[in-house]
Amino acid sequence: QVQLVESGGGLVQAGGSLTLSCAASGRTFGIYAMGWFRQAPGKEREFVAAISGNGGRTDYADSVKGRFTISRDNAKNTVYLRMGSLKPEDTATYFCAMSRQFPPHYSGSVEYWGQGTQVTVSS
Repeated sequence: QVQLVESGGGLVQAGGSLTLSCAASGRTFGIYAMGWFRQAPGKEREFVAAISGNGGRTDYADSVKGRFTISRDNAKNTVYLRMGSLKPEDTATYFCAMSRQFPPHYSGSVEYWGQGTQVTVSS
């Protein structure tokens, strides 16, 4: 059973930066695509970013392109999401996701989820 544990969320002012981390258990981390989704109150969970198993390909939602960067360290079983130029509309619970599909644009393609970490951007 794979477990995903996110960290790094918090409160930040608009224009600021924050880096989320997601540590995965298990020995098969490198064969999975990893992604980040987010869910704001009253809204559906939406795709944010994804990275292929070997890190060679990345994909981003239009709303975060140029501001967020996803990366991974397979030796540490960890995926990161560097968030810059944060806006109040980025406020949400951010979820780490593991999928055999790249990119995992839809929740249905996700095999494992983390518990989520809250990001709040104040104006």
